[in-house]
Amino acid sequence: QVHLVESGGGLVQPGGSLRLSCAASGLNFRLYVMNWYRQAPGQERELVASISPGGDNTDYADSVKDRFTISRDNVRNRVFLQMNSLKPEDTAVYNCNVKFRSRMYWGRGTQVTVSL
Repeated sequence: QVHLVESGGGLVQPGGSLRLSCAASGLNFRLYVMNWYRQAPGQERELVASISPGGDNTDYADSVKDRFTISRDNVRNRVFLQMNSLKPEDTAVYNCNVKFRSRMYWGRGTQVTVSL
């Protein structure tokens, strides 16, 4: 059973930083693309960032390019999202995600709130 657990969210002022972490279990982590999504109230879920199995290729939504960095640790089975220069519009629940054996798996999410 694939299990994803996010952590690291919280309340931060505009311009601040947070580092999200996602611990994965139940799969051979190093073989899979990992993703971070987010969903703000009343809005559709948005793909924020993706990272290849080896960590050498990454992709970002235009809205977070040059501010967010996705990375992974294939020894500890974790994926990270470093978020800098945070804006109020980054406020959302952030989920990590993996597609495993044709099924999408999600963590429960971590809330990020950017506000004064």
